[in-house]
Amino acid sequence: MDPKKFEKISKALADPNRLMILKEIRKKKQSCLYCVDLYDKTPLAQPSVSHHVKLLADANLITAVKEGRNMKYTLNNEVFDEYIRYLETLKV
Repeated sequence: MDPKKFEKISKALADPNRLMILKEIRKKKQSCLYCVDLYDKTPLAQPSVSHHVKLLADANLITAVKEGRNMKYTLNNEVFDEYIRYLETLKV
């Protein structure tokens, strides 16, 4: 994994609000969550949710697909796997 990519993902994961958003997406049976549902499931204001979701998407931790007027978010498990594999290379 490229060190800059690793840093970007690490920064995205360093915020408790973004971790909360990732956990909410993971809770869904289909591992996807619509943006409007995300607003209801977090104590954050809509602009804050949008900001955090953008940072997660920029780090490729989630993917966003537009469905009609809504956005559907899913976890990008490949990026999580790559990140974990990189962390494992740092172990002694």
